[in-house]
Amino acid sequence: MTVDRARTRDTSPTPYRGAQPADMRDDLVIADLLPEDERLWVALDEGVWSRPLLFDVTHGAYAHVMRVTRAGIVARHRHTGPVLAFVQRGRWHYLEHDWEAIAGGFAFEPPGETHTLVIPKEYDKMITTFHIHGALIYIDPNNIP
Repeated sequence: MTVDRARTRDTSPTPYRGAQPADMRDDLVIADLLPEDERLWVALDEGVWSRPLLFDVTHGAYAHVMRVTRAGIVARHRHTGPVLAFVQRGRWHYLEHDWEAIAGGFAFEPPGETHTLVIPKEYDKMITTFHIHGALIYIDPNNIP
């Protein structure tokens, strides 16, 4: 790899003046990921909620904040695409792995993986932002949707 030493760092406060792509969507900025207003949360199960953030129907992806206020198994599921997880509070893990996702941490889940999400007893509150590509399929322990 070569480095272009002739290039200087651009410190000009001038915004980009070129044309943006004609089919580009508007930016989406959500100032409060964890609103107090319960109407913005979708109940998924007892003690489990989702806060939808983005539905990218063009690319088959979505982002949401998951809030869990109880310990135990949350869901057994499979993803058809990759998943990115950013843990804001608490801890969680998958029965199928020996790692644990902790507050301030990041996890990548490869496409096709099946796992069982669990909140440990000592951390009965969890908040994680998930960016999911493809489908989410709930299944039982015997691989039956």
